[in-house]
Amino acid sequence: MSNRQAIHTENAPQAIGTYSQAVKAGTTVYISGQIPLIPETMELEQGDFKAQTRRCFENLKAIAEAAGGDLQDAAKVGIFLTDLSNFNAVNEVMAEYFTQPYPARAAIGVKELPKGVPVEVDAILELK
Repeated sequence: MSNRQAIHTENAPQAIGTYSQAVKAGTTVYISGQIPLIPETMELEQGDFKAQTRRCFENLKAIAEAAGGDLQDAAKVGIFLTDLSNFNAVNEVMAEYFTQPYPARAAIGVKELPKGVPVEVDAILELK
């Protein structure tokens, strides 16, 4: 019997495809990449890069809470950017969501992301 449990919340965008919003395995939660989709409408967040990045983190936060944790439980965050010049803006937004000790992080420049968005964020949590 697997100890893997799919995590689902209406407070984050619904999975579109063959994946779960997150999977909990023991005390570790693997959250799928979140793009700036508004959960209620499944439409893209309008506004500047920071507003779109905040939406990604709000989606991660909702999934973390559905899994029984919060963003402070993040051990690792992955940031995917179509323009690495947005790196400083990502740091500014992350400072709104995390306190020390900060999670480990990778920021990766990519050619494109789903729906043409400029940013996608995923996370791995270790629950208390």
